[in-house]
Amino acid sequence: MSIADNIRTVRDRIAAAAKRAGRDPAAVKLVTVTKTIDGAGIREAVAAGALVLGENRVQEAKEKIESLGRIASWHLIGHLQTNKAKYAVRLFDLVHSVDTIELARELDKQAAKNGTVQDILVEVNIAGEEQKAGVAVDDAAGLIREAAKCRNIRICGLMTMPPYSEDPEASRPHYRKLRELSAAIEKEGVPGVSMRELSMGMSGDFEVAVEEGATLVRVGTAIFGEREAGR
Repeated sequence: MSIADNIRTVRDRIAAAAKRAGRDPAAVKLVTVTKTIDGAGIREAVAAGALVLGENRVQEAKEKIESLGRIASWHLIGHLQTNKAKYAVRLFDLVHSVDTIELARELDKQAAKNGTVQDILVEVNIAGEEQKAGVAVDDAAGLIREAAKCRNIRICGLMTMPPYSEDPEASRPHYRKLRELSAAIEKEGVPGVSMRELSMGMSGDFEVAVEEGATLVRVGTAIFGEREAGR
């Protein structure tokens, strides 16, 4: 199947999952993950209706954006090192992976220099996995309250990556927990903070994520196929 066929299939599956949960399919945005995908493949995806492109690494994204331009909205979905914040504020419409106050403050500082306000999500390590990035569940609200004092970042919601499993249903309790955390933070009413976005779900489990309230699903393999070994 072509990239266009795959995007259509993924969108149909998103819509069906949203309807099962009594949600409007239009409330869920597809983030087409273009890690390791070349310019031709990205252009093909955009021509097929990909409106949001997700990249894992700043340097790879920088090269692609310089080559392709603003053909879609670009999101950073991978880990961001503090020393790359100055590039991130010029490249990305949304950074999904803020997990420390130091990174939030650096993005704020660099966005101020750039004369912009950077939209961010706070990444939560929902299962407390040692090898994964993300703020601990119990520390998320505190990080958000502190980051909300920054004037040049705008907190728009939460992101998570659950433990890997072949079974999509294994992700459900983690996605539900993120949704509940989001609702609890929303209830606090921190000035300038919105919990409108929930970035959760990838190729193997995005339907479960949609059923549990995802507004952004990050899908690459189901659109482009398996990446080359070692990439």
